[in-house]
Amino acid sequence: MNPLRGIALKVGSVAVFMAMSTLIKITAEHVPSGQAVFFRSFFAIPVILVWLWWRHDLRTGLRTRNHMGHLWRGLVGGIAMGLSFTALGLLPLPEVTAIGYATPLIVTILAAMFLGEVIRAHRLVAVCVGLAGVLIVLSPRLSVLTTDGVTDAETLGAVIMLTACVFMALAACFVRKLVQTEETSAIVFYFSLTCTALSLLTLPFGWVVPTGREAAMLVGAGLLGGFAQILLTASYRHADVAVIAPFDYTSMLLALAIGWFVFAEAPTLPMLGGASLVIAAGLFIIWRERRLGLERAKSRKVMTPQG
Repeated sequence: MNPLRGIALKVGSVAVFMAMSTLIKITAEHVPSGQAVFFRSFFAIPVILVWLWWRHDLRTGLRTRNHMGHLWRGLVGGIAMGLSFTALGLLPLPEVTAIGYATPLIVTILAAMFLGEVIRAHRLVAVCVGLAGVLIVLSPRLSVLTTDGVTDAETLGAVIMLTACVFMALAACFVRKLVQTEETSAIVFYFSLTCTALSLLTLPFGWVVPTGREAAMLVGAGLLGGFAQILLTASYRHADVAVIAPFDYTSMLLALAIGWFVFAEAPTLPMLGGASLVIAAGLFIIWRERRLGLERAKSRKVMTPQG
């Protein structure tokens, strides 16, 4: 275990994913989201295969015992990706990032509903606070009382991104089941493969011939997506989830910087205030679960016969 290396890899993965989102956003005005999903998924596959070959895991890393699990994870994950790419074309990057923080909160609710996980009182309060923060972020887009300067496209973008969060949460629940029997490399590979196949179903709905610059950006997004996934996977080899999970929120700093300098998107007070609440709730949940994990480990140690 090397926590500093794990943190560095985690922050690196967040930065690369943000660069990928930037490329997708630049092309979103002309390239349909289904076509963007194809490039993001297809060009991630060679990166993953090279990584497995380099680790000498190409033969064993792709074995699977749950084909349907991968299919369902790919289906809901592909829908989530397409919806989030659509939202990137309609909303500022920091706002899309802030709404995306609702995903782990929704995961907590779905895990209790479908996976039998127990939500304790502290965690339930944190989830409620986080969801209130999401509503604050969404309020300028959805309020019928403050529609000045808000376009229908922005309102649609907010609804689409929130829907994407639900599908991302569903995908996370499928992953929680898959990791019990499947290698991480197999989960990543078959997700990209499934999304590539599913994205082709959107071909009749208006794919376009990208310009040379757009094609380069889309291919780059796919390569970056595959590389970011590798960095993310590697980070968990060097540190516990509770140690590196809080660094997910560095994406907001990057989103604010990219939004300001690349897209001239100024953050709004509701977005900053709501995002702060969501981040605070997420950090509390991580801290609380880490503390409970340490207490459970201590209890098991006490109960284990010595000598």
